[in-house]
Amino acid sequence: MPSTTVSTPPEPDAALSHGLKQRHLSMIALGGVIGAGLFVGSGAGIAAAGPSIVLAYALSGLLVMLVMRMLGEMSAAHPSSGSFSAHAERAFGPWAGFTVGWAFWVLLCTAVGLEGIGAAKIVTGWLPGTPEWAWTGLFVLVFCGANLAAVKNFGEFEFWFAALKVGAITLFLTLGVLAVAGVLPGTDSPGASNLGEVFPHGSEGLVVGLLASVFAYGGLETVTIAAAESEDPVRGVASAVRTAMWRIAVFYVGSMAVIVTLVPWDSAAVVEKGPYVAALDRLGIPAAGQIMNVVVLAALLSAMNANVYGASRIAYSLVARGQGPKALGRVSGGAPRIAVLASCVFGFGCVALSHWRPDDVFPWLLNMIGAVILVVWIFIALSQLRLRGRLEREAPERLVVRMWAFPVLTWVALAGMAAILVLMAREPGTRVQLYWSGGMTSFLALVGLVRQRRRTTVRPA
Repeated sequence: MPSTTVSTPPEPDAALSHGLKQRHLSMIALGGVIGAGLFVGSGAGIAAAGPSIVLAYALSGLLVMLVMRMLGEMSAAHPSSGSFSAHAERAFGPWAGFTVGWAFWVLLCTAVGLEGIGAAKIVTGWLPGTPEWAWTGLFVLVFCGANLAAVKNFGEFEFWFAALKVGAITLFLTLGVLAVAGVLPGTDSPGASNLGEVFPHGSEGLVVGLLASVFAYGGLETVTIAAAESEDPVRGVASAVRTAMWRIAVFYVGSMAVIVTLVPWDSAAVVEKGPYVAALDRLGIPAAGQIMNVVVLAALLSAMNANVYGASRIAYSLVARGQGPKALGRVSGGAPRIAVLASCVFGFGCVALSHWRPDDVFPWLLNMIGAVILVVWIFIALSQLRLRGRLEREAPERLVVRMWAFPVLTWVALAGMAAILVLMAREPGTRVQLYWSGGMTSFLALVGLVRQRRRTTVRPA
């Protein structure tokens, strides 16, 4: 009787330079939680949810902690530049790795362009009359050059970007807590006067805030990609995952609690100026707007750098496993330079579309990536469900990081993801994103299955 086997080439991560030091990985893990979404997108969530935004960020933060724990378990056991894509392939076959890997690559490359546009808007505000596209192109070139040279350049950029973000958010939280406690000179404590009704817009407001908070956490996966190029991948992943809980609690939930306590949630400044600027104005910090512009600029540039890196490594990993054009897998000087260039070209192409086709093609592209992060999380959870038993049977010593209360919390996380998908389908603003992201995922899955069938070899039993 014949049997079918799927040929899955091994991933030669040894070709990469492994130039990231532990200090790089630690700071990438620490700063990776402080994304541009926290500074830029939280204002709309506060306006919709009011004080319940704290609950929204806490709930979505718990979900993210579970996802990171599952991903950490698999990545510590099998460090790979393909991260969840490689784990999905190991769990379900090449089609799964192909689907989630290329979907994430499209997401990261598009995000490179979006973050470049956001950074350029800040700079043109300082230097009016200069073209946004030129600044975006400059940023893309800088980070493309940094990632072409060596992975340690990416690590150094992220180290200092993360240091700036962590320092800024820590200072903000310190000043905010002192003000709330009534011990900050020149500032009276607002007490609970700004909290008022916790759910001013009812459950619908909480839903909008919850959806906004979920997507603010995107980007945490980069640390498991970077770990494959560190001096000690297992130690790096384990450390990053184990400290994820307090980082999310302090930076996200803590800052939301400080903001809604200091500033009335329905203040126009929360949306117009941004919640952090509104809070700093309340504290009487001079030039609060420009201070936050510098921090947001650093967050956007950090995200650009991380996304160029992540996209190139995901592409490299996919090609190394026979899931893409061979040219993208070429490594020179310890870096997949063709993959870096391709990712940057795609990202700048998104910038061009925002100028040339702002009313049709560009919004379509944004909708197509709108729910991809949820697709990634679902694949992570399903992969961990399947691989955990295999690890316990075949290599229990590799379980350096273990998912809490397995399999109960894995199923809880999947239920949470399903609930978010339902909520997205209910909201007109996110429904179209769900449909287009689902369409792209289905298309990639179909292509992956066809490729897998073609690569299937038949041999005697």
